[in-house]
Amino acid sequence: IDNPARIALDFPDTHSNLKRKKKKINSGAVRYVHAVESKGRTRVVINLSEMVPYETSVRDNRAYITLGGKTGSVTTTHTIAPHLSNSSGTALTASIHENTIRNIDFHRGTSGEGRVTVFLSSKKTPVNMQKKGNKLVIDFIGTEVPKKLEQRLDVIDFATPVHTIDTRQQGSNVQMHISTQSNSEYLAYQSDDIFTIEVMPMTQEQQEMAEKREAKYSGEKLDLNFQDIEIRSVLDIIAEFSGLNIVAADAVKGNITLRLKNVPWDQALEIILKSHGLAMRENGNVIMIAPSSEVIAQEKQELEAKKQAEEVTALQSELIQVNYAKAQDMADLIKGKESALLSPRGSVSVDIRTNTLLVLDTPEKLTELRRLISQLDIPVRQVLIESRIVIASDGFSKDLGIRFGATGTRQQGGTVFATTASANGTNTIVNSATTNLQTSSNPFPVALPGLSDRLNVNLPVTAPTGQIALAILGSDYLLDLELSAMQAENRGEVVSSPRVITSNQREATIEQGTEIPYITPASGASNVPAVAFKKAVLSLKVTPQVTPDDRVLLDITVNKDRVGQMFQGIPSIDTKEVTTQVLIENGDTVVLGGVYEQVKRNDKSQVPLLGDIPYLGALFRRTQRVDTKDELLIFVTPKILKESYSLQ
Repeated sequence: IDNPARIALDFPDTHSNLKRKKKKINSGAVRYVHAVESKGRTRVVINLSEMVPYETSVRDNRAYITLGGKTGSVTTTHTIAPHLSNSSGTALTASIHENTIRNIDFHRGTSGEGRVTVFLSSKKTPVNMQKKGNKLVIDFIGTEVPKKLEQRLDVIDFATPVHTIDTRQQGSNVQMHISTQSNSEYLAYQSDDIFTIEVMPMTQEQQEMAEKREAKYSGEKLDLNFQDIEIRSVLDIIAEFSGLNIVAADAVKGNITLRLKNVPWDQALEIILKSHGLAMRENGNVIMIAPSSEVIAQEKQELEAKKQAEEVTALQSELIQVNYAKAQDMADLIKGKESALLSPRGSVSVDIRTNTLLVLDTPEKLTELRRLISQLDIPVRQVLIESRIVIASDGFSKDLGIRFGATGTRQQGGTVFATTASANGTNTIVNSATTNLQTSSNPFPVALPGLSDRLNVNLPVTAPTGQIALAILGSDYLLDLELSAMQAENRGEVVSSPRVITSNQREATIEQGTEIPYITPASGASNVPAVAFKKAVLSLKVTPQVTPDDRVLLDITVNKDRVGQMFQGIPSIDTKEVTTQVLIENGDTVVLGGVYEQVKRNDKSQVPLLGDIPYLGALFRRTQRVDTKDELLIFVTPKILKESYSLQ
């Protein structure tokens, strides 16, 4: 027993003839020994200053207990029967240096397991092994290890579950500590004089199964070390240790040999029962033990008797008010073929107007139904889902344009030369000169064409924010020049915040937007165009599920539409949507998703060849630079509503 540190040994059917029940020792870890006789049994309690490893053995008519070096935790009670053979243990003092460890080897197996191999001098070397947390502790009893092997091996680089192997001489024993990772299992076996420990990595599924097995047993741990002891004696020991009452049937007989270390008493009991085909049933603090066949037969008899009693029991009717659920849903659950909630003679009907169940059945079934309905008929939890859709935009554009034209006229002899940007322009000059020649011998002065006909380069900015124009008029020429520029920056943020309340596991939808009408082509017998609609909406569709630990599992779809470009009179819809499933803590905000879009564009319009001339080419080209950024972020916050919660 760990607290206070002590070792208790029970001697069944033994009387104490000691004159003094208590004797002080004060040697090593032993403080004093106390012997007490009760009901034909003598218990010897060794009080310690701290828990230490120990071994028990019996030779002839003497019981020996040998105590060794320190340990972190040792339990608990041994019972030594007078008829135990000396094969159950040997005093350490009798085996000092009889055995030695010849070598220790480690290597990695083909499946990633770590394999520790210990070469012994004798195949009869006693070995004790136990697991303490993430360590395997192996004691080689009465064994010596050479100084060159008494060391710590670091084998973590082998990529196995084994990290270190620490071998030390502990008095007359050799103790080996194997440090392992937490998610591992081990297997130990001996072939002749070779003792092998394999430590294998565990998968997630294997680890979960191991945790379930460990959680199954909650009893205080104990040690049992017996050979050929009666099962009834072992059951008596467990009953006294656990404080429970055990009733064993007459058919519980036989002997058992077992050695269990640091095992919960309820697990030890289960192991003993399974090894002999026994079963147990608990009733309060009483455990009844009998062969499995007898237990099954008894349960069948009890079930048959219960059925026969139900067949003759008078039926009673009762009204059960359903408050939060639908009475019809409750009735369907009760009457289900697989539910077996009603007896063969029972029935249930529904009063829809008052949401009440009328149940006719035995009193026992009515009590069971009332209990079941009270557990199911509870308020459904409400969830508030708040969503925020943030659209941020950042744009920059710069545009430089030019318009340039050269118009000239010249007369050489009887020939008139005219040059301008277009044929319409030269035609205007020629017509004007012809008209002048009809009235005089001089073709000049001639009329100038319009501005659009004079421009050789026409690449202006569409919506300029600044421009400047220059015209040079000579006796026989005209130069036109216009420079235009535009620079624009825009930043914006649109925040939409739909929110909706719904019941647990109920889908909810909230929608806000516009239905855009458009004309569809004529069709059908009437041959009349029809009006159709397209939706451009902000919508939130969500189904929450509240988990037992007050988290919220959301199946959610968030949609943000806007009207796009028109195509043959029919509008397009620009859609941004997120559909996902996410588990969120109550009241926490998470980002469901986002879209980041950046457009960079450099446009250039120019007169071929001329626009490529350095410096001068600027008169023959237009440049435009666009840089836009759009970002969409979708946030969601679920809140489990309490009865006092009000939506602000």
